[in-house]
Amino acid sequence: MDAIYTVMEALLPFDWAQATFMKNAFLAILLVTPLFGVLGTMVVSNRMAFFSDSLGHGAFTGIALGVLLGVVSPLASLLVFSIIFALFITWIKNKSGASADTVIGVFSATAIALGLMLMSRGGSFNKYSTYLIGDILAITPGDLAGLLAVFLFVLLAWGLLYNRLLVLSVNASFARSRGIPALLYESAFAALLAVVVAISIQWVGILIINALLVLPAAAARNVATSVKSYHLASVLIALVSGIVGLILAYYADLAAGATIVAVAACFFFITLALRGRR
Repeated sequence: MDAIYTVMEALLPFDWAQATFMKNAFLAILLVTPLFGVLGTMVVSNRMAFFSDSLGHGAFTGIALGVLLGVVSPLASLLVFSIIFALFITWIKNKSGASADTVIGVFSATAIALGLMLMSRGGSFNKYSTYLIGDILAITPGDLAGLLAVFLFVLLAWGLLYNRLLVLSVNASFARSRGIPALLYESAFAALLAVVVAISIQWVGILIINALLVLPAAAARNVATSVKSYHLASVLIALVSGIVGLILAYYADLAAGATIVAVAACFFFITLALRGRR
């Protein structure tokens, strides 16, 4: 890490980049925001904003279960439960006759209620309440190594899944006629989304993680003219929002995660105005 820090100091001769915790946070932004930008395009295109929000609620229950079962790292239980939660919602949504938003709403409300009940038992809620707002400034070199592994894994999985997911998002009936198993690919994407949410939630926060998934892609969709430009714009907006939000939070002494989301929201309203003029 010392070599990376030295390069960063040479390339970023600014006050905010001198502290080690800011260097770690900056590297985390470079790794995690492109993932939100890429996955967010499919979330917005498939109208899955409510689903991605429910993953945050499910993650809270995963943390609570980890505490109750005595798991050493809450991240382990959070990750496992988030994946199971995402897969179960996807399966029920496809097999149940109820509408998708009803199914997701039921699971989301149940998950957050169960999480709060378990967390409040024994007075352990305050210990893990930081997961609600997150703290990207607390990221460590070990966390960065894990983020890098997730970054590479998600990019590989996205390359394998994207074409079929795109066909499913355009026309599910046509996709099935071409032999694409809709449930399998929807479940794979849901699990991928759950991994990114679970890994990022301790730094971004449960309350705003869905906004970071939706806003860059929604802003990009306002100005994109093709699928390629849509993805590129979403990644760029997420990346710039992360960097600008981190710097603003440093100088204004604000919560970094919330500031990043606020910057992304500004991008959305600017692109919405541009779309209206066009």
